[in-house]
Amino acid sequence: MSKYQELDAWKVSMQLVKEVYLLTQKYPKEELYGLTAQTRRSAVSIPSNIAEGIGRQYKKDNLQFQHIARGSLYELQTLLEIAKMVGLLDEKNYEEVIQMLNKDAQLLNGWINYLENSNLK
Repeated sequence: MSKYQELDAWKVSMQLVKEVYLLTQKYPKEELYGLTAQTRRSAVSIPSNIAEGIGRQYKKDNLQFQHIARGSLYELQTLLEIAKMVGLLDEKNYEEVIQMLNKDAQLLNGWINYLENSNLK
């Protein structure tokens, strides 16, 4: 049941969610229903889709959810860049979270490549 919890891409994604929540707590209240909510949703979407994909019976379905997770990761990167651009996120915090995001992208891409090249059904 907890096979997805053993996957490094899922573990790093969960750390990323925590970091995003901590960072967005500092965003102004007027961004609560804008950039704050959208940033948090995209972060939560990454490990959620990884887990959902692993829970699917077929390789094709699993891959679809892994690709959605990767799309959410890129969306999160864009939202963080916007936050930095408009002054909601300073350079130091931005760089720290981007390093974590890049690590997660590398792990997720590796997982996707593994699935694509496997003989699973």
